[in-house]
Amino acid sequence: MKAISALYEAQKIIFSPFIFQAVYSMSELGILDAFNNSKSGLSFVEISEQTNVSKYGVTVLVEMAESAGIVDEIAPGKFLLSKIGYFILRDEMTQVNMKFTQDVCYKGLFFLKDAITDGSPKGLKVFGDWKTVYEGLSKLPTEVKKSWFDFDHYYSDNSFSDALAIIFKNRPKLIFDIGGNTGKWAIASTNFDSDVQVKIFDLPGQLNVAKATIEKSDTIKDRISFQEIDILNPTSVIPGGADVYWMSQFLDCFSENEIESILLKIKANASPNSTIYIMETFLDNQVFPAAKLSLAATSLYFTAIANGNSRMYSSRTLKYIIEKAGLKCINEYNLHQVSFHTILEVKLV
Repeated sequence: MKAISALYEAQKIIFSPFIFQAVYSMSELGILDAFNNSKSGLSFVEISEQTNVSKYGVTVLVEMAESAGIVDEIAPGKFLLSKIGYFILRDEMTQVNMKFTQDVCYKGLFFLKDAITDGSPKGLKVFGDWKTVYEGLSKLPTEVKKSWFDFDHYYSDNSFSDALAIIFKNRPKLIFDIGGNTGKWAIASTNFDSDVQVKIFDLPGQLNVAKATIEKSDTIKDRISFQEIDILNPTSVIPGGADVYWMSQFLDCFSENEIESILLKIKANASPNSTIYIMETFLDNQVFPAAKLSLAATSLYFTAIANGNSRMYSSRTLKYIIEKAGLKCINEYNLHQVSFHTILEVKLV
């Protein structure tokens, strides 16, 4: 890279909050949609007329977007959406990430340095006085909660069909869904197999959300049960009796030492015939650079807002923790054709 190009990229990084807020505002104000409906380009005045945004507002936003490559000036005073702008407007992953960044992360990331220094989620205070975001998840503002769940579900739901085929290859009768969140996996499992029973383990707030959703279905609700658990409480117990212990996008919510303690709790009561399945989005298993970048950014969300000590892990790191806990990873399933996920199949040694 030539020096002049490197200097430009450096300024994009330094002014990235300005670029992000300009793009978010253009999205919310309908300016990106106006561009998408044009084939020959739009002027500031035309955009203003179509969106009811002042010419001044349109001008400062579009000039920022043009400088960042989000729109192209195809003739003096005429602008078209670039390919980058098209993805911002139409790509589902980008839309989900944008709302998550704006609603959940933006204000809290201001305290990232403090979180790094202190080892606690200093940015969480923008929402409430909790030790972790999970304690207050059910109490977050409606729009924030929606963006959080949309983000969480986007990176899990599209993996379910392949994951179900893997988990049910040996026809389990009882699944412990640890960190069951909104109950989507329990619902998918009981719909997939009419004989299976699922028990969800989670904090009270999350269990209340799952219960409300599952209670609406008469066909499966009798096969799903619930157990409140604070997984980090040293006295909490994960009982035996399950054929499958399932953790989807759960262990990345904890530090390395905490992950080991969770695995040891499972190991303490699990049967040698039980199988532990861990589904995660690993940094080192991503095919596309955009996916890896998204995961690295998510780590900073964990640092500043979620809990202050977890991150998106590499498969190497998690396998090391599994071995350290006296367990063995016997299979690895990469689901890259449909999602960003990997499933680790783990057994007692």
